[in-house]
Order: sequence, then C-alpha cells, then structure tokens
Amino acid sequence: MDLFDQVQHVIATTLKVTPDKISRETSDKDLASWDSIAHVNLMMGLEQTFDVLLEVEEFAQLTSVPAILEYLTGQGKA
Repeated sequence: MDLFDQVQHVIATTLKVTPDKISRETSDKDLASWDSIAHVNLMMGLEQTFDVLLEVEEFAQLTSVPAILEYLTGQGKA
C-alpha cells in the first residue's frame, strides 16, 4: 500500500465516505463531511496511522490530499 492509499484510507474512514470520493487532488472544499470537527479527527487519525506529532499550527495547512502527502513525505513516511 503506497502513501496515497494509506492517506485515502484514513480520510475515507474518518469522514465516512467511500475511498473513490478521494483523489490525489481532493481538498476539504470537495467533501461536505470535511468540516472543522472532522478535520481535527482527521489530524488525529494521521498522527496515529503515521506515528507523527502534528502541531496545532500545522492543522490549517493540511487541508488537502496534496498538502498531507507533501507533509508526510517531508517526515520520511513515503
């Protein structure tokens, strides 16, 4: 399972949508269920799945699949 597949799974599970709704270009604006509460839950899911510790300031930057993938790649998770 590559990094995108893992991120797709975390987002789909957290937001309770099917994985096919999440592409490599998906952002919070594309999914109605990706609201502020879901975003916090998603950040916690990413922390648990990828064993990273996100700072609250980083939450605001991680609002799209590309941003999440870039962050995780920078953390050596790719």
